[in-house]
Amino acid sequence: MNIPVLRWGKPYESLEKDEVVHFITGEPVARVSQAGGGLLERDMRHAPTARKLLREMPCEELIQRIKRAGDLYLNDTLPLGDGTQSPDEFARAQSATTGLPEHMCKANMAKNFFVLSHMDQMLEALTRGLPLDVLTRGFGVESRGVVVSYQAQTPALGLVLPSNSPGVHTLWMPVIPMQIGLVLKPGPQEPWTPYRMAAAMVEAGIPSGAISIYPGGGDVGAAVLASCSRSLIFGGTATVDRYRGNPAVQAHGPGFSKILLGDDAADHWRDYLDLMVESVYVNSGRGCINCSSIWAPRHTREIAAAIAERIGPIEPRPPEDPQAGLAAFTVPGAAASIWKMIETDLREGGVEHATEPFGPRLVEMPRCGYLRPVVVHAESPAAAIVKKEYMFPFATVVRCPQEQMLDAIGPTLVCSLISDDAALQQSLTDATHVDRLNLGPIPTTKLDWLQPHEGNIVDFLFRARALQIPPERRAKLNRQ
Repeated sequence: MNIPVLRWGKPYESLEKDEVVHFITGEPVARVSQAGGGLLERDMRHAPTARKLLREMPCEELIQRIKRAGDLYLNDTLPLGDGTQSPDEFARAQSATTGLPEHMCKANMAKNFFVLSHMDQMLEALTRGLPLDVLTRGFGVESRGVVVSYQAQTPALGLVLPSNSPGVHTLWMPVIPMQIGLVLKPGPQEPWTPYRMAAAMVEAGIPSGAISIYPGGGDVGAAVLASCSRSLIFGGTATVDRYRGNPAVQAHGPGFSKILLGDDAADHWRDYLDLMVESVYVNSGRGCINCSSIWAPRHTREIAAAIAERIGPIEPRPPEDPQAGLAAFTVPGAAASIWKMIETDLREGGVEHATEPFGPRLVEMPRCGYLRPVVVHAESPAAAIVKKEYMFPFATVVRCPQEQMLDAIGPTLVCSLISDDAALQQSLTDATHVDRLNLGPIPTTKLDWLQPHEGNIVDFLFRARALQIPPERRAKLNRQ
């Protein structure tokens, strides 16, 4: 199968192609045309046309088409390059190149479908009930009778997407119904979701000229960030640090998500064991919302042992096995390199490897590697391994007095606090280094899709500003 560059809806076959191969067999799965940064920069002259095409359709109509696209994405055979792709073929191809088990690929499809099929509710939540024609016109009157103005900051959103986590695509799905175009650079191993989503949208009647997809190397990613006034990028801690404070770039990196057990809950930790295991293990621990550390003032060694007993024996299975729980590291040497770093941290005093009794963690194969779940106990937050996060089921259970937790946990994407201590709840509510906060026994991996994730995309794409109009014009506006 040959997959072209998509330049504002028009396929473009490049002389330079990247062969995407099966992570176990090495067999070719697709040949993907490669764009260059210069090509993308030239095409960005047409970005205003993308927004113009979308503004010609009311947001409500775009929402209905997006819902239709969700149904097509989940259930239909859709065009892809010089062929077609059924839903089962999609899951099989995505698994073959990313290392995710096929049933996890299908679970991510269901997640994307849910977001698309509830787009009206998503936008209601994200805009806080704003009449959507305000986004089209740039101003309007809210239900409380106040004139408001929201100014689009870009005609198209740029995205530099990862290869390892298909779940991140939910973040950009609300963009089209807000009448903003898309410039996508897919991850080299995961071109599948952007192309299938684009095909479903076009089949559903979204203007093809609103969507571009540019597979390519680092120069293409740089061109996306340089050419789009608003961009999202996914990477590691270094990527997040590089773009911190840049209003044009929203950088998404490791989550360092956590579960905290307060003094009043620590003695009842067994009641929350299922929740802790789910938070660490679901989706093979690949997501930024997977829990990477559990904090408690006591019983931490017992907690680590109990979690290790549940997930320590898990072994790699073939990707088509419905019971497969681990994703492969498809980059040669990556699993071994990560395990070497973990081994170094395990030598530190006060650190114990709770999953050691369940056999070796590193499983190397000719073309890939696996890491079996790792659970570590740390006597104190000072241990280096406490600040680590990896893309497999990995967690540290940290002994820490409750009064020291807030200062010690560091940046946290999702924090589930298990405690009825009102003062502790208030402290975490006020903590600016915690993003999503669950006040109660909720897995870190359980998302309420009506809550913004890592920043509100509406606030990122639109600027609220002052706008005044004479009373007679306002009266006319009210009648429209």
